[in-house]
Amino acid sequence: MEQDSIRILIRSEKDVAKYRMGWEARAWNSYNQPMRIPCILLAAGASRRLGEPKQLIRFQGETLLERNIRLALEAGCARVMVVLGGHAGQILSEVGARLARNSEVEIHLHPGWEQGMASSLHAGVRRCQQLGWTSGVMLMVCDQPYLTAAHLRSLLEAFANYAGGRTIASQYGGILGVPAIFPQSEMGRLLELTGDQGARRLLQTIADPVSIVCDGGEFDVDEPEDRMRLQAEL
Repeated sequence: MEQDSIRILIRSEKDVAKYRMGWEARAWNSYNQPMRIPCILLAAGASRRLGEPKQLIRFQGETLLERNIRLALEAGCARVMVVLGGHAGQILSEVGARLARNSEVEIHLHPGWEQGMASSLHAGVRRCQQLGWTSGVMLMVCDQPYLTAAHLRSLLEAFANYAGGRTIASQYGGILGVPAIFPQSEMGRLLELTGDQGARRLLQTIADPVSIVCDGGEFDVDEPEDRMRLQAEL
């Protein structure tokens, strides 16, 4: 019944805007553990190549969006901010009621998501700054199904070992990428990214980041063939 009610509420972008007000009104409690940092989960893309919202693809009994939220919290992130844009109404209609029960999750509906990944990243970083979460931030995307809480925890532990002063990145497929943790000193550079530039572009320019191998991190769900691979494993 509750799920049906959510579907009735969200029929248009105007309804999405109303729903957003309810989410944004949720207050975040402050924390006093300096190495406990928030996670920004970028999930605003339109999944055009895939042909359907990748956020809602199910893997091992849960949607990719909910899976990555769970992993971030299990790993020890203080909060998870989910940045939505494309298909926001459909996504919230399917999982919004469940996410609303978790006080450690905030949904940020980004109206400028079509400007590119950098714009969505900016929205998440600025929201963290508004809330006073400035010691560092973990960046994630929602379409890496093989991530584990153990890997995310290793990133957080490395960040703590360096007292929050180093960038910590995942290594896979010969590159550095997300999930990654950026310290306060790199926040401004995140806001300088433009268009479809993501955190990977910034990682290429950072001197001596700490890298941690992420098994399976190179696989993301972008094409119909990727979804078929996941389905074959179920």
